[in-house]
Amino acid sequence: MPATSNSFSSPSLPTQSLAGLTALVYGGSGGIGFACVRAFASAGAAAIMLVGRNADRGASAVAALSGEFPQVRFAFVAANASQPEGASAGVSGCLREFGAIDILLCTAGGEPMPGIFHTLPIEDLAAQVNGSLMPPILCARAVLPHMMERGSGVILTMASDAGKVATPGEVAIGSAMAGVMMFTRALANEVKRAGIRVNCLSPSIVRSTQLYDNLMADPFASKLFGKAEKMALLGVVEPEDLAILAAYLASPAAAKLSGQVISLNGGISMA
Repeated sequence: MPATSNSFSSPSLPTQSLAGLTALVYGGSGGIGFACVRAFASAGAAAIMLVGRNADRGASAVAALSGEFPQVRFAFVAANASQPEGASAGVSGCLREFGAIDILLCTAGGEPMPGIFHTLPIEDLAAQVNGSLMPPILCARAVLPHMMERGSGVILTMASDAGKVATPGEVAIGSAMAGVMMFTRALANEVKRAGIRVNCLSPSIVRSTQLYDNLMADPFASKLFGKAEKMALLGVVEPEDLAILAAYLASPAAAKLSGQVISLNGGISMA
């Protein structure tokens, strides 16, 4: 069950910056996605649909959130965002439950492990790349007809700085992340006439997540990201840091910002 507290502890936007808005968050039942849901709720969102693969985890997340934010409506759909039917299920579930979608955030994307490219099993490469690349593409495609009909909306994707900085051990991962970044920019250019904004959050290492624990338990990955942590002289990023950025990008305060890939990495790189 996700950890909770009585209040959203990180510095946050004005409490009503998302007042009355409805958000759909793929990957919202844990990790970075769960932190973003809490930030949206703290910023005044009226309703939030969580999408994830594990129904029990989703139910626990909704129960915890409902206790912390009784003024917000929460619901959960069990679906796999890397499949067309799963992406569509999240959108249809949110529209059925809440009637509208103002904000789409996709934090789903698998948890590929770094490794030297020529040692990676060739039969695993397609799944590794597609597991990170396809969820934001499919989820955006599923929600766009609704947003275009309304003439407004915010789409937020999640990549990593592996798509900006060439790093040994992240050839496949970086290729997928660069794909997410270009998708974000190209889609933003295409849908701006419909009043829709699209931006991408790009962290490096993110502490207090399951992926962080998995990386640090792996001999190769722990060396790679151990060096990265030492370069984060502004502090290693936590899920709540990304959540604050997501809430800002979703808010009217960022109304003129679209097509951007924003690195939040504690100073690891200036890409």
